[in-house]
Amino acid sequence: MAKLRVEDLVVAYGAVVAVRDVSFTVEDGEFVSLLGPSGCGKTTTLRCIAGLEGSSGGTIHLGDALMAADGRDVPPDKRGINMVFQSYAVWPHMSVFENVAYGLRIRREPTADVERKVGEALKLVGLDGFADRYGTELSGGQQQRVALARAVVTSPRLLLFDEPLSNLDAGLRDRMRFELVELQRRLGQTSLYVTHDQSEAMLMSDRIILMKDGRIVQSGTPRDLYERPASRFAAEFIGNANIAEATVIRSARDRTALAALPGNIAVEGHFSRSEDIRSSGSVLACIRAESIARVPPGGADLNTFDARVESVGFLGPQVTCTLKLGEVTLRAELPARNPPSVGESIRIRIAPEDVIIISEQ
Repeated sequence: MAKLRVEDLVVAYGAVVAVRDVSFTVEDGEFVSLLGPSGCGKTTTLRCIAGLEGSSGGTIHLGDALMAADGRDVPPDKRGINMVFQSYAVWPHMSVFENVAYGLRIRREPTADVERKVGEALKLVGLDGFADRYGTELSGGQQQRVALARAVVTSPRLLLFDEPLSNLDAGLRDRMRFELVELQRRLGQTSLYVTHDQSEAMLMSDRIILMKDGRIVQSGTPRDLYERPASRFAAEFIGNANIAEATVIRSARDRTALAALPGNIAVEGHFSRSEDIRSSGSVLACIRAESIARVPPGGADLNTFDARVESVGFLGPQVTCTLKLGEVTLRAELPARNPPSVGESIRIRIAPEDVIIISEQ
């Protein structure tokens, strides 16, 4: 295991720059996710760290060792890095044992050590007793466990994941998220995980690095990115956010602010970051769907408004509603018990701490 340090990484294909000036670290034993939409550069960054893509500039360090520098790259097999792929890459003509043992055999480890390490790896991922089965005899979840066992059996310094759960059905994917994180915690393995699924990144990660157009736009803990988005993109990509244009009426050093939404609706909120505080001008107001609460009629508390129900959709324990507040349309998630009706006027409240003011458009 080792600390990963990426500095000013550039990956270009001729005139097309896929990754531009990307810098971040993954501490020893940390689980970090690269998150972003398709084409943002996250997988290219991961493959460059693995040595499967050449770098065009910048440096990659793993521990004290230099893996890449200004276009000069250490071969993949010399890096001490293993990757779990989206496709699992479980060889169907080999048994589970031989799939997991492959890396150890390449290193010409003694037979006794191979048997011991493969046995330990299979037990770790819950596949002890499956050693003699073949890939065609395994379910998708079992194949994913084989891929994990094969990745950890050689004790790599860094473990990379390229959207490894995206091919699983929803229920199995949820279970595997927790199993994978538990495995990583037990091993204390330095890990970098690529996904476009914000729920997956938030559930699994110590930190999230959010990417767009080949650049890092924000990084931090899942709570940081959820509660303090620095831009419209971050607010919309992380969580279920309503974004409305607003104008600052007043603000204070403690980041609190009063802002006017279209239709002259005044809301109390707070700036996402202290450095973005402004006393006037155009901003964005971010209101999460789950932050909107229905309250009894007639209340006059702070941030309490009348809204018209435009649509209602059933989601089991919740209903998702479209509400009209002044000139703003809001999406709200309300309890399914006694849901509102379309066309009804309801009283809603949005706590000031749940109104996030964002300066960056």
